[in-house]
Amino acid sequence: MAGHGDSPPTMTATTHPALQRALRDVGHLHLPRTESPYHELLPAILGQRITAAQALAQWAALCRCFGEPAPGNLDLHLPPSPGRLRAISSWEFHRLGIEQQRARTLQTAARYAAHIERTRDLTGEEARASLMKLPGIGVWTAAVAVGVSHGDPDALPIGDFHVKNTVAWALTGVPRGTDDEMIATLAPYAGQRWRVVRTLERAGNAAPKFGPRRRLIDVARL
Repeated sequence: MAGHGDSPPTMTATTHPALQRALRDVGHLHLPRTESPYHELLPAILGQRITAAQALAQWAALCRCFGEPAPGNLDLHLPPSPGRLRAISSWEFHRLGIEQQRARTLQTAARYAAHIERTRDLTGEEARASLMKLPGIGVWTAAVAVGVSHGDPDALPIGDFHVKNTVAWALTGVPRGTDDEMIATLAPYAGQRWRVVRTLERAGNAAPKFGPRRRLIDVARL
């Protein structure tokens, strides 16, 4: 779980200078794997179309309201069981700021929980393809979940608001990029693209911020 079973590859002399600097600064990144694809998929679903801070708050609220207390004398809660998640009403989701579309996808995941858990025995690529067969699960959501559950070093979250800009800034020197440009830029690192992105991020690479901030809508207030 702490990444001890991961074996980062040795980057070659043709590695981009920015990545070489990042490797000198933070070392070769070991990716952890939880081997719990169902539990990793739920917060990934919550992260669709909202900020990371919003998704984290909604995940904490969902576990606190509908999950069982964690073992031990700790003020922690487990993720809601598939049966409990299926039973949550639309207004209860709404109260937590989770609109109908994401609520429906969460309950779809709950219905297919056993199938999702079986993907732990697949490769990362196979697991992502399997998850994307479920309604509401696209390439971004599958990559976010499998990147954690399987420690998949190639789980590139295509469609992410920030990642494409991080890659563009670090590896091409321009502050904004597209997903297609990101895929082309990372092509030399096929099989390790997510590891490369995480290494760049850990080393402090971030595109400059400018322009208006995204408007955050609190669904619970609607």
